[in-house]
Amino acid sequence: MKVLLFRLWLVLEVMLDTILPLRARTARTKARTAEEIPLAPTVHELLNARITTLMDYRESAVQDLIRSLKYDGSAHAAHLAAQLLADFLQEEISSHRSFSQKKILIVPVPLHSSRARERGFNQIELVLKSLPEEFRNGSLSTLMPGALLRIRETAQQTHLHRSERLSNVAGAFAVFEEAFVNKTHVFLIDDVTTTGATLVHAAAPLRRSGAEVTLLALARA
Repeated sequence: MKVLLFRLWLVLEVMLDTILPLRARTARTKARTAEEIPLAPTVHELLNARITTLMDYRESAVQDLIRSLKYDGSAHAAHLAAQLLADFLQEEISSHRSFSQKKILIVPVPLHSSRARERGFNQIELVLKSLPEEFRNGSLSTLMPGALLRIRETAQQTHLHRSERLSNVAGAFAVFEEAFVNKTHVFLIDDVTTTGATLVHAAAPLRRSGAEVTLLALARA
């Protein structure tokens, strides 16, 4: 059902594009291919955790991509980001499988239910649902958007000082069902990271439930 709704949403976006003017950032992103988005995979040590980011938010094309995804819900932006993410995940998953037989899960950082209703979508979930099927159906990995819940509404991280971001998201996440993630390897993915607070705190309940966790973000601001 969710896949069908997502496909209907893609069709609706195309129809709306024919009658409504696009925001400038989304128009620029629609004109780009994945090859035109600069990649800079980097591992950051943030809050005593390793977080890999694929792009630098200071790049104008990356800003357009992330903003059109996050604020406009652009299907084309989701598709571009999924292409870039798939290339990286393919290599990471192959490397992981060479030394471990753990089931691999792809999990988005969740929004609180009230934020999801307000926005109408979770931008990183849109990206993950645009990944090739083998990343979602268990062939390479399994997409599990409901594995992690945001149980406490929090202020938007971008509106807070660096020192406030840690306490803001502390205790905000919980695992839906421990059995789903126990003895798995979770690739926990967000759209943008700055201090790393959201990813680190989101990973904590997964690790407590017995999962090995790799932290990824599309871009670092």
